[in-house]
Amino acid sequence: MIVFIVTLVLAGTAYYITFILASDKKAPHIAHQYISRPWAWTLFFFFGIRLNIKGTHRPDPKKVYVFVCNHQSQLDIPAYALVAPNTIRFLAKEELTKIPIMGFVIRKLYISVNRSDKKARARSMENMMSSLNEGISVFICPEGTRNRRTDNLLPFHDGAFRLAIQSQVPIAVLTIKNSGELLSPLRPIELKPGKIHCTWSSIIETKGMSETDVPQLKEKVYKIMSDNLH
Repeated sequence: MIVFIVTLVLAGTAYYITFILASDKKAPHIAHQYISRPWAWTLFFFFGIRLNIKGTHRPDPKKVYVFVCNHQSQLDIPAYALVAPNTIRFLAKEELTKIPIMGFVIRKLYISVNRSDKKARARSMENMMSSLNEGISVFICPEGTRNRRTDNLLPFHDGAFRLAIQSQVPIAVLTIKNSGELLSPLRPIELKPGKIHCTWSSIIETKGMSETDVPQLKEKVYKIMSDNLH
């Protein structure tokens, strides 16, 4: 907790300076590459956590994707930042924007959504489309929340797949394993050192797909992640 708070204050200050001095176009790229990734590495170093990255189909840092991944633990967020070479914006719950310091970072770097508000969900979809058009990838956990089970996936929501098809942007599929064992949602104060396994699967192109392909695409990605987990 001490390590997290100290690094949060330092990173928060760096984010603030970046968004004050850098242009709106450059700030997200600077923040991700020079603040988010070093911060994540520092946390994992002090927590004694290592990443095992597998898969030959890794994303091209120069391209834009809709990233999708399962979600087991709070450790996933720094893992996502370290594993994805691209500048990314996460889709986050709106209530997280109220957290001191972290709220500022989330408002600037993430795309927040009030999941209980239909209009807010529609606005978040528009914001994600705008991010992709700006050349910044979007990172979505289609389960919608942290999964308290580590042996299987929660049902997927349609949003990530509808976004990829509407924007005709490829989907990069990442599967995280063992993060829930190191820091479980059921035991949030029991942090263990260890290894998180990250697996990249084949990039899925969406060019030529239409809205009617959403269920099939969602099922395909679900099967890929489920197979990787097992």
